[in-house]
Amino acid sequence: MEKFNYFNELEQSLKEAVAFKEGDKSKARVSVCELPVPEYKAADVLRVRSALRLSQRGLALALGVSPRTVEAWEVGRNAPNGAARNLLYLIEHNAALVDQLIARRPS
Repeated sequence: MEKFNYFNELEQSLKEAVAFKEGDKSKARVSVCELPVPEYKAADVLRVRSALRLSQRGLALALGVSPRTVEAWEVGRNAPNGAARNLLYLIEHNAALVDQLIARRPS
C-alpha cells in the first residue's frame, strides 16, 4: 500500500488552483444547490414593481412577458412561475439588473 504524502498532495492541489485561476477549468468540480425561490402573489408582484418604479409595461419588458400577464399577476388571476418567477426574484434582490434588461428614461 502506498503511503499518503501530504506534501505532494498539497503541492498538486496548489498547482491545480493556480491553473484554475489562470483559466484551466478542466479539473474543476462544480456543485449545484437549488435555492428556494418564493412564490409571488399579487401583492408581491405589485410591491416589487413599485419598488423598482416600473410601469406594468416596464416590468413586462424586463421579464419578457406581456403587460397583460403582469396585470393578471397583480390582480391575482395568475401567478408568475418558471423563468419569470426566477427573474422576478433576481431583480427584486438586485435592481441594477433591470437596467441591463431594459432602457429606462426618467419620467
